[in-house]
Amino acid sequence: PKTVRKQVTFLHYDEIVRMIEQIPTNSEVGLRDRAIIELLFSSGLRVSELVNLNRDHINLKRREFMVRGKGQKDRPVFISPSAAEHVENYLDERSDSLPALFLSYTRRNSAPSTSGDYRRLGARSIQRMIAQYARLAGSTKHVSPHTMRHSFATDLLMNGADLRAVQSMLGHSNISTTQVYTHVTDQHLRD
Repeated sequence: PKTVRKQVTFLHYDEIVRMIEQIPTNSEVGLRDRAIIELLFSSGLRVSELVNLNRDHINLKRREFMVRGKGQKDRPVFISPSAAEHVENYLDERSDSLPALFLSYTRRNSAPSTSGDYRRLGARSIQRMIAQYARLAGSTKHVSPHTMRHSFATDLLMNGADLRAVQSMLGHSNISTTQVYTHVTDQHLRD
């Protein structure tokens, strides 16, 4: 059996800022991408949870909402003022009334279904988009939506958050799952 746990890949705060600076916010697509990256880093959402979000799920005034994660477990999610502002900017720019929070702008030609989900952005699209902005920012790491989740957890721990609090924010049922982040903060604690 494997005894060594795989180290998690994460981005430091300055790397995320560099990545965000690569996004042109002069179009609806750019506003969407900025909102997605801000939301992922601010909330620690899984990509599956992000793609399933609808406009009415998220409360931008209170900056908190419930999300149903793995194992059909609900957990509260809190977002930063910056993330709420960018999601709001994106929604203000949209002229449609589709329920999906994030839309794909390449599938316009597909036949509309009655559910309104025909333009919902997929997980793979988000994965490609994040990898693209990471490359533009000059990152040599393999950056995925889950890397943003790792970055969220690592950032919290480095800024003095309690491991149990991080566990509940990530929606981990077992503390040992959350403990993979402690190797990063061990050096920080030693310092």
